[in-house]
Amino acid sequence: MVRNSSSSSPPGILDDNGNDLGFHSIRDRFRFRRNSNPSQNRGRGRIFPDRLSSRYRSHHGRFNRKGFLLLFPFKGKLALYLVIMLALVLFAMASMVLQSSITLVFRQGSERGRLFRYGLKFGSTLRFVPGRISRRIMEGGGVDRFRNQARIGVRPPRLALILGHMTKDAQSLMLVTVIKNIKKLGYVLKIFAVQNGNAHSMWEQVGGQISILDPEHFGHIDWTIFDGIVVDSFEAKAALSSLMQEPFSSIPLIWIIQEDTLAKRLPVYEEMGWKHLISHWKNALGRANLIVFPDFTLPMLYSVLDTGNFFVVPGSPVDIWAAESYSKTHSKIQLRNDSGFSEEDLLVLVVGSSLFFDELSWDYAVAMHAIGPLLTKYAKRKDPGGSFKFVFLCGNSTDGHDDALQEVASRLGLPHGSVMHHGLNGDVDSVLLMADIVLYDSSQDIQGFPPLLMRAMTFGIPILAPDFPVLQKYVVDGVDMVFFPKHNPEALMRAFSLLISNGKLSKFAQTVASSGRLHAKNMLASECITGYASVLENALNFPSDTFLPGPVSQLHQGAWEWNLFRKEMETRAGDTPNIDEKGFSLKKFSVVYALEDKLTQLAQSTNVSEEESGNLEDDIPSELDWYHMKEIENAEEYERLEMEELEERMERSSGVWDEIYRNARKSEKLKFEVNERDEGELERTGQPVCIYEIYSGASAWPFLHHGSLYRGLSLSSRARRLRSDDVNAVVRLPFLNDTYYRDILCEIAGMFAIANKVDNIHKRPWIGFQSWRAAARKVSLSTKAERVLEETIQENTKGDLIYFWGRLRMDGGVMGSKDTLTFWSMCDILNGGNCRTAFEDAFRLMYGLPSYIEALPPMPEDGGHWSALHSWVMPTPSFLEFVMFSRMFVDSLDTLHTNFSGRNMCILGFSELEKRHCYCRVLEVLVNIWAYHSARKMVYIDPHSGSLQEQHPIEQRQGFIWAKYFNATLLKSMDEDLAEAADDDDHPSKTWLWPLTGEIHWQGMYEREREERYRLKMDKKRKTREKLMERMKSGYKQKPLGR
Repeated sequence: MVRNSSSSSPPGILDDNGNDLGFHSIRDRFRFRRNSNPSQNRGRGRIFPDRLSSRYRSHHGRFNRKGFLLLFPFKGKLALYLVIMLALVLFAMASMVLQSSITLVFRQGSERGRLFRYGLKFGSTLRFVPGRISRRIMEGGGVDRFRNQARIGVRPPRLALILGHMTKDAQSLMLVTVIKNIKKLGYVLKIFAVQNGNAHSMWEQVGGQISILDPEHFGHIDWTIFDGIVVDSFEAKAALSSLMQEPFSSIPLIWIIQEDTLAKRLPVYEEMGWKHLISHWKNALGRANLIVFPDFTLPMLYSVLDTGNFFVVPGSPVDIWAAESYSKTHSKIQLRNDSGFSEEDLLVLVVGSSLFFDELSWDYAVAMHAIGPLLTKYAKRKDPGGSFKFVFLCGNSTDGHDDALQEVASRLGLPHGSVMHHGLNGDVDSVLLMADIVLYDSSQDIQGFPPLLMRAMTFGIPILAPDFPVLQKYVVDGVDMVFFPKHNPEALMRAFSLLISNGKLSKFAQTVASSGRLHAKNMLASECITGYASVLENALNFPSDTFLPGPVSQLHQGAWEWNLFRKEMETRAGDTPNIDEKGFSLKKFSVVYALEDKLTQLAQSTNVSEEESGNLEDDIPSELDWYHMKEIENAEEYERLEMEELEERMERSSGVWDEIYRNARKSEKLKFEVNERDEGELERTGQPVCIYEIYSGASAWPFLHHGSLYRGLSLSSRARRLRSDDVNAVVRLPFLNDTYYRDILCEIAGMFAIANKVDNIHKRPWIGFQSWRAAARKVSLSTKAERVLEETIQENTKGDLIYFWGRLRMDGGVMGSKDTLTFWSMCDILNGGNCRTAFEDAFRLMYGLPSYIEALPPMPEDGGHWSALHSWVMPTPSFLEFVMFSRMFVDSLDTLHTNFSGRNMCILGFSELEKRHCYCRVLEVLVNIWAYHSARKMVYIDPHSGSLQEQHPIEQRQGFIWAKYFNATLLKSMDEDLAEAADDDDHPSKTWLWPLTGEIHWQGMYEREREERYRLKMDKKRKTREKLMERMKSGYKQKPLGR
């Protein structure tokens, strides 16, 4: 967000098409806009009405003092007063001349420039202000609000770093420095890279083994194991495709952008009308929780893509790297000779803010006004061997600024060549390296340290600058830089004189330059490191089972990791492959240009113009479009089958046998679900078990299995796989259309959907479930384990038992930990320390137990395994019993949650993501409590080897389990009581969850249905008897058939 602090300024400046005026940049990070129409000068008279009058006054002010006094022959005090008054008038006229001359240099009269002047008035400040999303994240309090809370962490926070390239350049230097320091706070790092490079060994030292991602495996990574993801450049964009959709779209993503490649192309996209490209990038950047820039000018250049998530962490070694690389390949003396300067000339470079617009150069107008006396004093001096040269670094070299500056110099009586202009589209580093003194002035209150000054300090150039607070924050006056009060020409003269001695640089100036050079090398490193540490604290999720990172105050390093890049820095920039002089990698195939070429070629191949088809992105079918098309096809197919069925009921000839068989097969298809293929059902025919794989988004598709043993179970209609017979849980349980319930229940909602009228979809003796996370975390059944499971089930058809293969890690995931956690302690760790409390309260409410009776079922500490990830198989009747218990428990848990905390609160988690999925972690382990206390045999099957091992043997549970609470008869009676209340509309609360989660049956409903059937039967008999009686009364007789 770009904010103009002037209260009188309008909120935005628009061009003729209603678009925001953008910002442009060049490779070396100095922003400006090329004037595309310098010859237009309309509106000058309106903007500067005093120009002609000032010229007239300047013409009549050229009399010398003696000639002027001859016209007024006064003597004594009167003459003295007249001389003083004349001096004041001449000074005012000189100021007008100077201002009028300055106007010629920096004024362009296009209509767009006039509008921009109106929008950004003189004295106002252009600032970057973080958007709504960034402010909410950074003002959230971070982890500080958790430090005083009781918390038991068992693992460090995990961070994924995705590298777009692995080249040793300035961007890598910044990132390596940050990563090495945040690891000191306790973060564990996993590095992914889109492509390999010469920095591979360096990154291995920093973060361990590196995974190189190829396009075929972008979607095969389980990002949910990370608490946050950091992306370093646009080149890593391809790896983010799976992060755009569920279940990965909620993982915090921090995208670091240090390059301006896309910023230079955005104006081209606007000019060409390629709105689909802008929309594409805006959607991509909108996925990130924070887009982090290294300075305050880059977010202004990308403002058209800002969705409120832009943020700035000041600090980058790019300018230091660029300056040092340039100084190794260029000589100051040679550059001066090539530019026509003498070695004895004292070159003063005048620079302003790094933001420039087409028609706006107030920084230089202010600078020239402030240094007017300096120009007249030093530019006219002719010391032996050399002279003072003032070079203004601004605008473009093709805009005619040099001629205008020469006109200013001639009007002020300055020698030819003493005032010159250098465009920002030229070699900026060369003019910086040639300079003896850099004079900085700006009408803007700058937010960050100007990159031009950073390069000048690295070149060893003494700098004069106004006493801006930002500059005083980083450098010391008289040590690293010389300050002067703003808008004070006399103070500027005094400060400038300190740097000059006999027409050359003084020893003081040389000392300041040397000190500034040393200070600049690591000046912003400390702020950059602590800035990113604060960003991670505020943006990342820290679940209940993680250690909190150490406080930022622990970080004391204030230098970049130059030692890791010593070889690259010692090598001449021209000899370093794939590195330019600015320290950026030379990317031959940038993703920005690759995507641009791909979409433009698509437009050309289809011969679609903007007038005919509008936005090309609208013509590309989205996932939602495919979904709607599939629904239309299914509806048409259903209607066609219905019409065929109606035709079959009409009287007609039987036809041939083949046609009869074909029609019979078509009618049988109506028995299947709308999206079910009969081939899948045929494949599962005869199998004793079907495992339903539960998933909630398209990014989970690569982890799902294909085969007769598995069937997909989608928790979202939009997320269901195309061309598959996956079960749509939303169709079977409509309350899952509410994302709130779908989020807080997670996978168990899919089980409720299968149990609802289970005979319509599942007719096998055994049933199983598996979360998509099991395959993502490499704990799904192997082919060998699947064969063992099927054979075991076929051999042991009797018995009430549960096979599970995804197990709960009782060490908490801590490598080398010897402390074994209990079931309830692990549950507490995963649920914000409140698992036991929440379970006990829900269990007490569910059974109506008084407060003096223990309501937390005990769990053994025998070291056995417990089920996790909803990965188990059990007999179908047992599954229905488990669902019956789970529905009542979930209802009690939800009642407690909504009555005492409300929907926006959750005591079962700390992070926002945990609160969003409030009940999920408790419900994931609920099957263990039910199976253990209902005396089910629990068998662990190793997912890799297929070996079977019984857990928590039943004979060891005697006297320990609470069988009376898990008795099937008791649960059935409780279920009927709830069903009766629901049938009578006797809801205990407005948001009663139980009736929404499945079927409602009780004895009264059966009796009412039986009575209704008996009534219909009696009505039918009565009507038949009445018809017979009517026939008998009318005397109707059947005619003989033989006559």
